[in-house]
Amino acid sequence: MVCGFALDAALGDPYSMPHVIRLVGELIASSERTIRRLLPATPAGERAGGILLATTVDVVSCAGMALALRLADAASPTLGFAAHAFACYQLIAARQLQKEALHVRDELCHNGLEAGRVAVSMIVGRDTQELDEAGVLRAAVETVAENTSDGVVAPLLFMAIGGAPAAMLYKATNTMDSMVGYKNDRYKDFGWAAAKLDDLLNWIPARVTGVLMCLAAPAVGLSGADAWRIMLRDRHRHASPNAAYPEAACAGALGIQLAGPASYFGVLHNKPTIGDDTRNIEPADVERATRLLYATSVLALTLGIALSSILHHTRKGV
Repeated sequence: MVCGFALDAALGDPYSMPHVIRLVGELIASSERTIRRLLPATPAGERAGGILLATTVDVVSCAGMALALRLADAASPTLGFAAHAFACYQLIAARQLQKEALHVRDELCHNGLEAGRVAVSMIVGRDTQELDEAGVLRAAVETVAENTSDGVVAPLLFMAIGGAPAAMLYKATNTMDSMVGYKNDRYKDFGWAAAKLDDLLNWIPARVTGVLMCLAAPAVGLSGADAWRIMLRDRHRHASPNAAYPEAACAGALGIQLAGPASYFGVLHNKPTIGDDTRNIEPADVERATRLLYATSVLALTLGIALSSILHHTRKGV
């Protein structure tokens, strides 16, 4: 887990490197096509198909990771250690999240609004073609906040409990939710199971992330007190039962307002705002959010090490 975190911090996710999450994405897409051919396009049929998709993808992903690591362990202890470290590395996304967010800021500042819209469209699910400069920046900061939980803290917690296979189960579910968990005509029934399972698996990590963000904020020159205040006040101001925890903590730490109305697939959703509108968001807030991301990630790694040690000694004692 520690080596995987260090590799991610040093290397990120080079596009030229094969990545296990891309394989999961291909599995999801191919499984969806097959399941839709086999089951009727009725609400009940699509709900059943979504349950079958979630079960298939999670079982194949988790079992595949466990088998690959078992084979590496059997070959040699050195290969086994390297395989576990590499698997953990591929399941953590702090460096890539930082890179993509700063790319949005740089494109916006150096190449203009349209370039910023294009850059942010690569990391968010909302429509971006009508966003103004503040909207582009808010989308980037919200993505950093939410994915601090989804891309870093949650995988670390699952690794601490069950190693890379447990983290693989989480990431497969989270990837499914990002691909099919939409409340539109195509996925409102088919994506129901993936969305609900993702909510369940994220319930504890999202709250842990919010707390860790509040604790980490002073270390990077941000307000821990305001992070606590806004998180406690606005933690339910989101359609997701989990996303508002890290978003509210981040908004409070930065002293800005996030969320608000957003368009998805051409439909405007009047989402509530999170945080206080005390000042206008600025490009520097993206970099501040990434500093909070890394400070929170270090605390999460420390927590993961402690949790893993406690579980190891407990199992050893039993």
